[in-house]
Amino acid sequence: MIRRLLVTAAAVSAVAGIDAVVAPSATAGSPYATCKDATKDGRYDIAQNDPVYSPKPDRDGDGIACES
Repeated sequence: MIRRLLVTAAAVSAVAGIDAVVAPSATAGSPYATCKDATKDGRYDIAQNDPVYSPKPDRDGDGIACES
């Protein structure tokens, strides 16, 4: 349902000549220094391949930081 809405919105904006960008809920930025900072943005279970992953909050070293 959501995918259909996004595709429809993109098509309508393309026809209307409007540049529409759907941004993720949390923008990629620098890695989180602490899990407290991550949870402020609603981020949990941050995988090692995520741009905001940092080994410091990955307490058990399993490649997942700020596990819920």
